[in-house]
Amino acid sequence: MKKNILFVVNPISGDLDKSDLISVVEEFAATNDFDLEVYETTGKNDQKKVQGLYNQYQPERIVVAGGDGTIKMVAEAVEQFDVVIGILPAGSANGLSVDLNLPDTIEENLKIAFLHHYIEMDMISINGKKSIHLSDIGVNANLVKNYEESNLRGFWGYALQAYSALKESEEPFVATISANHETVEHTARMIVIANSQKYGTGVIINPNGAMNDGKFELVILKSLDLLLIGKIITGNMPIDSDDIVIISTDKATIKTDYPVNFQIDGEYCGAQSSLEIHILHKQMKIAIP
Repeated sequence: MKKNILFVVNPISGDLDKSDLISVVEEFAATNDFDLEVYETTGKNDQKKVQGLYNQYQPERIVVAGGDGTIKMVAEAVEQFDVVIGILPAGSANGLSVDLNLPDTIEENLKIAFLHHYIEMDMISINGKKSIHLSDIGVNANLVKNYEESNLRGFWGYALQAYSALKESEEPFVATISANHETVEHTARMIVIANSQKYGTGVIINPNGAMNDGKFELVILKSLDLLLIGKIITGNMPIDSDDIVIISTDKATIKTDYPVNFQIDGEYCGAQSSLEIHILHKQMKIAIP
């Protein structure tokens, strides 16, 4: 009996043509005796369509070619079903695949996505929206907003936006944070809500993060001087710095003194002044090396 696999492709993610990738995946599936159903996302009703295809084919795995946004859409579509999600990194934001230490070659990733074991991974609920990776309020969300609005892509586009976001960044905000039965107040430039350790660029922002421990971390960056940013970008996160506070918890609220730019998994979500956050433990199964 052949096993069914649903292959969900975001045809425009990462500005890459996916026709070659689809051919390679079809060949791999045929060689390994899988029945493959291919679905290309359109940006319209994808979640409902993926649910319908799951119900129709009852696949044993769903393999996703896209970035964090596509993975999250699929995870939300099948959250009540018992199915393993495999990842073929192919987006402009591949933070989750970086965190899972997925390899660089398509051949290795195909084996992992179709055949390897999996972990049961947490998600985070923020104001009712789900986050699989890293969300934040403050300077980086401002950068995501600028990036979405600009025509520049790739590393240099991102670097240029980072520079201008820092130069134009609003005043620090005052955040009142309730977690672990206590309330604290911090003046911050940015607060990261982290289910994992690294941004898609490989920058480690939350060294103690684990995606299946039933907790998330709030990483509060109080100052964002260029020296601190330089350290973070080169991967030398200064944990003992007075400028960084990390709170580990399973639920929290953040209230800010004025609306601050906010993003979830690389998607800009407007300016917010109140965030209600809690962990969704073991919410999805993800194939790992």
